[in-house]
Amino acid sequence: MTSIGILGAGRVGANLARKLSAAGHHVTLGVRNPEENAAVPGSTGSRISFADQRATARTADIVINATPGDTSLDRLTGLRTELAGKILVDVSNATLDAADGLPRDLCYPGGSLAEHLQTALPDTRVVKTLNTMLFMVMTAPETLAVPPTAYVSGDDRNAKKTVIGLLGDLGWQPGWIEDLGDVTTARATEAMILVVPHVLRRHGFRPFAVSLAR
Repeated sequence: MTSIGILGAGRVGANLARKLSAAGHHVTLGVRNPEENAAVPGSTGSRISFADQRATARTADIVINATPGDTSLDRLTGLRTELAGKILVDVSNATLDAADGLPRDLCYPGGSLAEHLQTALPDTRVVKTLNTMLFMVMTAPETLAVPPTAYVSGDDRNAKKTVIGLLGDLGWQPGWIEDLGDVTTARATEAMILVVPHVLRRHGFRPFAVSLAR
């Protein structure tokens, strides 16, 4: 199985860690204080370990960016050496928040966080996915009444193939995965975040995804 490092141990990172660990992968959660493992809910799986973010990026085969999108670029640029040669799966959205804490505007209008990461990390293969849904759908897509869609963007075909395999481990069926093309297509899926606050304000924090209907 694969060695996976997850940068960010909030709801998104911890949720992905539990499911990927259960699928047999060795997962390292990059946290500020590795000794405080109990701070990550449900993090008692035998394949989940803890390290600081630099060590996590250095030792993993695949790294998942689950850090807040508005600070991801600066944070990951500082890990350029550790991320060289790795696949970086970016699941974050870079937004400026409204007064109620929900997304208001994009940090990179006319572009995307994924594109900026790929430019800043030329020796890293960036793949964007799982950023068009609430975090609980990432690891349980089968729970929605209508099949959701996981969009995939990235320049490297082999990297995308590897990431699509990981999506399968998270419960995504092949027909629910849409490869949009190169990393520039991430600007379209990242813009989808702007629909999220309106849905949440009307219906509350209920699982949903922005899906493609055929």
